[in-house]
Amino acid sequence: MLRVGLISDTHGYLDHKVFEYFKDCDEIWHAGDIGTLEVLDRLETFKPTLAVYGNIDGGEIRIRTREDQILQREGLVILITHIASKPPKYNLRVRKLIGLHDPDILICGHSHFLKVQKDDENDLLFLNPGAAGKHGLHKMRTLLRFAIEAGKIKDLEVIELGLRGSIT
Repeated sequence: MLRVGLISDTHGYLDHKVFEYFKDCDEIWHAGDIGTLEVLDRLETFKPTLAVYGNIDGGEIRIRTREDQILQREGLVILITHIASKPPKYNLRVRKLIGLHDPDILICGHSHFLKVQKDDENDLLFLNPGAAGKHGLHKMRTLLRFAIEAGKIKDLEVIELGLRGSIT
């Protein structure tokens, strides 16, 4: 069993509560718009971290991350990218990646809005953890936490860090 903490759109801000919520996770996956190397460094120091860069991420972050991550974990293929659009009408680049890799799970960020949706048309689970940072249109800062075991996602949890304006 693999326990995953999923985060996105930190935009240079990493709430200290993330470390408490992800303490039992085996890996952290960041779906882009990291914002600063400090955020990436803190996550990587804490737990093994896989990240993709987002549209706001500069050259230093892009050197250390990828545009897309294709992972195989516990019998599932996972595609992580920053901008995918909405299921099932993904952008052309992501449609091509789905055709190439046939993922079981598609993870993205960018919208700042939490979304967990079964995409029957593409036969995958779409996950967007929303935004954990304090910049953007979202009201609530959110994360996702879940486990993968024997080809199944289990114990999927939405974690609310607090309102965007209430930073502790």
